[in-house]
Amino acid sequence: MTICTITCQNAYNYGARLQTYALARYLQQQGHEVQVIDYRPNYMRGEIKVLFWPGLSVKQWGKLILQLPDRLRLKTRQTYFDNFSKSYIPLTKRIYWSIDELRTGAPKADLYIAGSDQIWNTGFRNGTDPGYYLDFGEKSVRRISYAASFATEDIMPAALEFVQGNLARFDAISVREHSAIKILESLGYKGTEVLDPVFLLPKEEWEQFADDTVKADRYLLVYDFMDSPKVRMEAQRIAAAQNLKIYSIGDKRLRYADKNYVYASPQTFLALIRHASHLVSNSFHGTAFAMIFGVPYSVINREDGLNIRMQDLMQLDPQHLDEHITRSKAFLP
Repeated sequence: MTICTITCQNAYNYGARLQTYALARYLQQQGHEVQVIDYRPNYMRGEIKVLFWPGLSVKQWGKLILQLPDRLRLKTRQTYFDNFSKSYIPLTKRIYWSIDELRTGAPKADLYIAGSDQIWNTGFRNGTDPGYYLDFGEKSVRRISYAASFATEDIMPAALEFVQGNLARFDAISVREHSAIKILESLGYKGTEVLDPVFLLPKEEWEQFADDTVKADRYLLVYDFMDSPKVRMEAQRIAAAQNLKIYSIGDKRLRYADKNYVYASPQTFLALIRHASHLVSNSFHGTAFAMIFGVPYSVINREDGLNIRMQDLMQLDPQHLDEHITRSKAFLP
């Protein structure tokens, strides 16, 4: 079967790239021909440009010069993500820059799959983008979602009609959180709760995929999107109690960390979690991989309120994780 998936695959964070890889990899292992639609609407591109065309004012140039070190750092970091996608994600040869391009030249497939990650988060622009609701391609093609996430307990009121209408396009819907089942029911739809794609691949495969750059120090790993004081306090408390060094991975250097991994590939991200003595994070996928590798973890609520994803994830009984994985796989071809 020829399958095309679509997700927020171009976001510059580890979870986005690894869940994209995991779903495509699992489907390939089932014998399918898989492509990930390289969809990059303007709000999802996020590339850092170090140099700019002439025409800026002296004040603007001065601001850019002051920002240059940060821009160079981010550009270097993004190279690791771009190289990962080129090497491991089966992207379509064509890049689709808009929904109009996708509608007029959609790749042919026997099945379209939307998901996973926060593709239906209506607090972000992707949550009301028809592309992530599979509004393209021939109408005869079967359409499903896999582990799609609304990321919140409620849809933005202004988006209710849009979401309700676009979900009618799907032949089957699966979502990542139990809270999303309730949202679907409120809109008149039935859904299946499944696990994030990273759980589709076994621990042993992720261990082999991780690199070997991490040394044998005993350390606590911080994966913090928000430079959160709560994360810092918890990390320092646990590190002191267990005599651990503090490592950090992310796009910012944390002053309290003994070592910061700012320029790190997804494979290094996996290795850092795998070998950690403890993880402190406000990240869904950081928590997910700690569960996969059997690493003790502490989850800190995010200040932006996107916590329902982690809360639902932590409701999983680790003793019955294999059963959840089996049910999730049954939803896919």
